[in-house]
Amino acid sequence: MEKLFKLKEHGTTVRTEVVAGLTTFMTMAYIIALNPNLLTGFGAEGGPALWNGVFLATCIASAVGMIAMAFLANKPFALAPGMGLNSFFATVVANIVGLTGLTYLESFQAALCIILVEGIVFVILSILNIREKIVSAIPMGVRLGISPAIGLMLLNIGVGSNAGVYSETGGPFYVMRDFFGALTPSVAKDTMGSGYTAMVLSVVTMFIGLFVIVVLAHNGVKGAVLFGMLSASVLYWGGEAVFLGTNPFASLATASFMPAFGDMAATTLFKFNFSHLMEIGWFTVITLIITFCMIDMFDTIGTFVGTASRAGLLDENGSMPQMKEALLSDAIGTVAGAMTGTSTVTTFVESASGVEAGGRTGLTALVTGGLFLACMFIAPVAAIIPAAATSSALIYVGLLMLSGLKKIDFDDISQSLPVGLMLISMPISGSIGHGIGLGLISYMVIKVFTGRAKEVSPLTYIISALFLLKFFLVV
Repeated sequence: MEKLFKLKEHGTTVRTEVVAGLTTFMTMAYIIALNPNLLTGFGAEGGPALWNGVFLATCIASAVGMIAMAFLANKPFALAPGMGLNSFFATVVANIVGLTGLTYLESFQAALCIILVEGIVFVILSILNIREKIVSAIPMGVRLGISPAIGLMLLNIGVGSNAGVYSETGGPFYVMRDFFGALTPSVAKDTMGSGYTAMVLSVVTMFIGLFVIVVLAHNGVKGAVLFGMLSASVLYWGGEAVFLGTNPFASLATASFMPAFGDMAATTLFKFNFSHLMEIGWFTVITLIITFCMIDMFDTIGTFVGTASRAGLLDENGSMPQMKEALLSDAIGTVAGAMTGTSTVTTFVESASGVEAGGRTGLTALVTGGLFLACMFIAPVAAIIPAAATSSALIYVGLLMLSGLKKIDFDDISQSLPVGLMLISMPISGSIGHGIGLGLISYMVIKVFTGRAKEVSPLTYIISALFLLKFFLVV
């Protein structure tokens, strides 16, 4: 292990890396079931065979990306089909259905061609160092603001959209959005119905888990985030049995632990349909490829820079060593995703939880990747981890990432405005790439209209122009 991952050089141990990998896995395990749900309309589109195919593709492609990250880049970053990009992919599939009259499965296989081309383009750009040059074109002020902006995004996910509650009156009802508006019992009855008890349990679980993490971390306990999440999970399971009258482990009794490889082979594995794709027109196809490329590229770059900054993996110039290899690993994951049958694989912001648990090398990514492969057989176990427990970790890590704000020169408007816009746009849009795009555009505008246009690199002008085109023409 020492020879492969240089643990001593990075000030870490095998135990720390394993705990970090497990921590990262627990914070992002939700994607294993959520991704096939989103891409198949919770099984309604394409039938159970497509759902099973996407489920297995999610596990396999994520693991391939993380194994590449471990051995090529030796970085603790985890990869999986990206949120936002998977929803966009599902929308594209639905549009192909509407435009061509193809079945959902045929349209899905046509859309996989877009992901394949995107992945191949990224492999080429990574090998030629073009993606790395794009990273270098991001001004230092914008780079410094990426980490705290991601922190706010994690906070928003943790308290806003991660732990949703459904009931007979509808849903989802979210912590910090609906809870405080339903503190009065009469209001709670009208809005949440029976979901109110589950909401209170989620809120209590989330904050107790957060306080456990804080206390353990304050006392220097290794794996504080993981132990906090486990404590929160046990609390939630107990509360579910006592207050909701349900058995949190009931699903395990009837769950299937055998992977449906036959369904995957029949629906998603190497199922590219270029002829059907071209029925929507070559211009539309090119536009979609460019859109996927831009969103994925800057989501990935933002996650690398923000998380690496928190982990102390950046050099004195604010650059990350082995950036080329890390970007190549991300591209390999996307190609693997297209071949197996899922949307764009990208680096997950939840990697920050593993970094906070002490992960510093590719061993963290390797452990997480191994757990994703194991989930082909133990998916029902991963599914019972309550969302409220993962929220505890996301909130804690998000708060820590806000410390990057102290590096910002708020007296310099060319730094403070781009950073401020990123801080607000990332949580609202749910996209790291969109936040960076808005930051770059505002940086360029300020420099141009304050007589400092020469301080902006030509590549920054090009990237900003591309973002303007994307925002107004390709949205």
